[in-house]
Amino acid sequence: MSIPLSRFGVKNLLQLNLWALLWVFTLVARAQVPGVEHFVIIGCDGLSPDGVLKAKSPVMRRMMAEGSWSLKARGVMPTSSSPNWASMIMGAGPEQHGVTSNEWQTNKFEIAPSVVGSGGIFPTIFGVLREQKPASVLGVFYDWNDYGRLFERAACDQIEDSVGPTNAARHAIAWFKEKKPTFLFIHLDHVDHAGHHDGHGTPEYYASVDVADKLIGEVLAGIKEAGVADRTVVLVTSDHGGIAKGHGGATMAEIEIPWILTGSGVIKGHELKVTVNTFDTAATVAYVFGLKQPQAWIAKPVLAAFGR
Repeated sequence: MSIPLSRFGVKNLLQLNLWALLWVFTLVARAQVPGVEHFVIIGCDGLSPDGVLKAKSPVMRRMMAEGSWSLKARGVMPTSSSPNWASMIMGAGPEQHGVTSNEWQTNKFEIAPSVVGSGGIFPTIFGVLREQKPASVLGVFYDWNDYGRLFERAACDQIEDSVGPTNAARHAIAWFKEKKPTFLFIHLDHVDHAGHHDGHGTPEYYASVDVADKLIGEVLAGIKEAGVADRTVVLVTSDHGGIAKGHGGATMAEIEIPWILTGSGVIKGHELKVTVNTFDTAATVAYVFGLKQPQAWIAKPVLAAFGR
């Protein structure tokens, strides 16, 4: 049965049209960074801001010139790997997700997660992408075996526990060029090994940073060869820094990390003056793709990197 428009009245019709426009605007606004189809994170275990500054690191320096960056971003306590890698992709800290040490397992923990997502753990950006953008292609290549327990494996299309940083980077970019994934996470572990074996601030440590820098350059070159550089955002960051031959304590050298973002929609040559926390990484990925954050996340997207 049709209803004459006159029965609504002019005022009601205007209100109806306004609500329709707001609804359309909301849908459009969810595509927060138009044109971005791919997001790549390269996580270098144990990479400190000091390492970026004192190694040659030409690729990371170029990324800083072409993107937005902070060398004063912060990890979480304790300054060990599992709590920080988890926080980076879980959009929250150990108090919420419960990953409090490197001994954490999905069935062995001291603090229960505040919520449990579809993967049986605190929700990560992998699970959020899979739920809200089901057609997404997601991949993880990691050089530290324990990284593989920190995300919803069933949400990913490709998972590789790589042997060494070179394999992790090169296998990842070969897969990227073939599949052109929505989200790719690459974990490199050798800088942390150098920190533990030779000590942070040593020539050997800085040499390991330059190896990472070279591999980051190969990843960027692969993205360009794939023909999607203009539709890709790339982040280089770390889980923690270090002091002497260790980390895990409460010092600035251990908790401060680099956070270097470049790519489509990112402001160029911009040192971020806002607070950046490692868990804000997950929120930034969600923002770029217009995803709704899980209620349990405490993270905020780094809007300043996009001039907002």
